[in-house]
Amino acid sequence: MKVVLFCGGLGTRIREYSESVPKPMIPVGHQPILWHVMNYYSQYGHRDFVLCLGYKANVVKEFFLNYKPQAYADCVVSRYGSKVELLSEIKDDWRVSLIDTGIWRNIGQRLWAVREHVADEEMFLANYSDGLTDLNLDEAVEAFKKSGKVGCFVAIRPPLTYHLADIDTDGRVREFRSSDRSDIWINGGYFIFRREIFDYMREGEELVLEPFKRLIEADQLMAFKHEGFWRSMDTLRDRQILEDMVEQGNMPWRLSHDLTDRPAAVVAGE
Repeated sequence: MKVVLFCGGLGTRIREYSESVPKPMIPVGHQPILWHVMNYYSQYGHRDFVLCLGYKANVVKEFFLNYKPQAYADCVVSRYGSKVELLSEIKDDWRVSLIDTGIWRNIGQRLWAVREHVADEEMFLANYSDGLTDLNLDEAVEAFKKSGKVGCFVAIRPPLTYHLADIDTDGRVREFRSSDRSDIWINGGYFIFRREIFDYMREGEELVLEPFKRLIEADQLMAFKHEGFWRSMDTLRDRQILEDMVEQGNMPWRLSHDLTDRPAAVVAGE
């Protein structure tokens, strides 16, 4: 399946980095978080990507147009750098369509702008490009197929450290409980859609507002609950947590530790 990745946001909550690079290009370890997201999908065999670009689109394009796998893989260099031998096998190349969908666009507008690129897909995947997970994607896709519905989002527990208070109308406290014991679920930013999703969309609408409301009214939206690892990179603290995990070799979003995937085939578009 094709994977649509939303890469055009301003990343205002992590401005210290996003003033110079778009949020998906902020590094986690040696690679941008976008690379980690793409590698996650490629581990499940999905290697055809449609990138919805916007803010600092040129930075994303330059990354893929100038990508050199030897910069991130074990290699032998000789002849003063003119000869490079990779010591590990290169996996199948990614196919990356780079589509400029504008700067001041919401997620729904970006998806609408690339609808022609997924028009022939019975189903396709989509992602905010700023979160990592150990979700078993095959299980989520299979559950979605069986449901027959048009849209699916991965629901996760909110990563809160607060204690939730159950308070009566007279101020009496019924219970205090940690957030992980609550029955609160939020959108994790991982989506699966059938191509009929565009029948529920209108140009200019935010994806999870009006279109999702129509899906709910038509009983065409499902949630796949995920209790495992998930973390988005919204703040500098989030980035530092992910950075520490990479440094410690603790990367639950990786099915393997082969870092030699490389995106070679690029289709540029405006």
